[in-house]
Amino acid sequence: MSLFDDDFYSTKVSKRAARESRKRDLVFPSKSRGRKWSSVRIAFVSSMTSAVAAMLLFGLVFGGDGGIGNSSGTVATASGVQAIDPLERPIQASAKVRPAVVSVINQQMFALGIGDGEALPEGSEEKGTLREVGVGSGVIISKKDGKAIIITNYHVIDQAQAVQVILMSGEAREARVVGKDQITDLAVLEIDDKGIDVVAEIGDSSALRPAEYIIAIGNPLGLGESVTTGSVSKTNQIVPVSLNQDGVYDWEQEVIQIDASINQGNSGGPLIDLNGRVVGINSMKIADLGVEGIGFAIPINLAMPIVESLIKLGHVPRPYLGVYTMDLEQYWEQQGFADEQQDVEGGAPEEDAGGVTEEAMPELKLPDDIYDGVIVLEAVGPAKDAGLLFNDVIVKLDRKSIASTMDLRKYLYDQKKIGDDIEISFYRDGELKVTHFKLGEKEEEE
Repeated sequence: MSLFDDDFYSTKVSKRAARESRKRDLVFPSKSRGRKWSSVRIAFVSSMTSAVAAMLLFGLVFGGDGGIGNSSGTVATASGVQAIDPLERPIQASAKVRPAVVSVINQQMFALGIGDGEALPEGSEEKGTLREVGVGSGVIISKKDGKAIIITNYHVIDQAQAVQVILMSGEAREARVVGKDQITDLAVLEIDDKGIDVVAEIGDSSALRPAEYIIAIGNPLGLGESVTTGSVSKTNQIVPVSLNQDGVYDWEQEVIQIDASINQGNSGGPLIDLNGRVVGINSMKIADLGVEGIGFAIPINLAMPIVESLIKLGHVPRPYLGVYTMDLEQYWEQQGFADEQQDVEGGAPEEDAGGVTEEAMPELKLPDDIYDGVIVLEAVGPAKDAGLLFNDVIVKLDRKSIASTMDLRKYLYDQKKIGDDIEISFYRDGELKVTHFKLGEKEEEE
């Protein structure tokens, strides 16, 4: 015998149920002629009604700015829920920020007359003419005391003897460099705020997610303000950079990797989200054969503390060791190249691959097992006072091994503060030595 009554699950109607149905038809003849609703139909209608009610309630609760209702393409209005074309969101976001985006012109002084085209050094009293040597972008983030504050990249205004800003209206204004920082590739400018009504809203770069839609605004190739769109490829990418453009990596930059087009001139412009908030400062791209869609922006959460320091102090205070260095690995490479050239040509080459003459190459005396470290080319400030000399090879800071200038700089900036004591382990004439001194403050470079 089954646990359940088979008739309960069967579609077959029992004789008893049929008799009771006929009795109900006799008692209520008017209803027997009306249309009956099956239990399936009633359940379906109830489910649909509940779903519609839930959607209305959901839209009313989450229909605000940045809410889920907005992301799904609906907003709450006084009359109910109104559909919005998702393609309108990038248009509205860019329209919100574009009036705050400017072009930044790097101007340098060039000699007059025959041979015109040679740049004059900063501070030169020789007569010359200002010329445009570079174009970038910037974004206005605030107004105060009659001045508008603009964020751009360090490399956009590097070595500029005058800086000009072009507003979206086409008006050109002279700008003053408030401060700049090569390490983070950021700079702050100020201009007169007359007629400037829009400043960009700062967002939260830590809230970005991979595949999130973003918009880059700037002045690519000097063609004027333009907009490119794409998505976040990686929220936290570490990219090695060469600060002196000498091919030797001496810093690592934490950036947002994006696939929106970034071209020369876009640098310094804002990266925004679909709410029209600045989440990054466009900084660089990888330009190589076969490489497409790899651009980088400085996260705004990392940029703003630097910007605030530049506004307040004109520079970013950092601990200062006081050494100009060469990586030991680079030295071995140059020595190997020099030896190879001598074998091939039967004599000493005039110049090695790194641009250093063989006569100027330091002669080092090191134990056979020492391959990593940095060579002191010049000691100044605290390092000079502590007795470090040319050709000393630093191998440890606070008993922690360092392999390169990048390691040295990252340890100082990430682990130490101005005025901290530091222990330096170095080799001089093959002998390991140790010295201690206090770190100074790196002065602003002119």
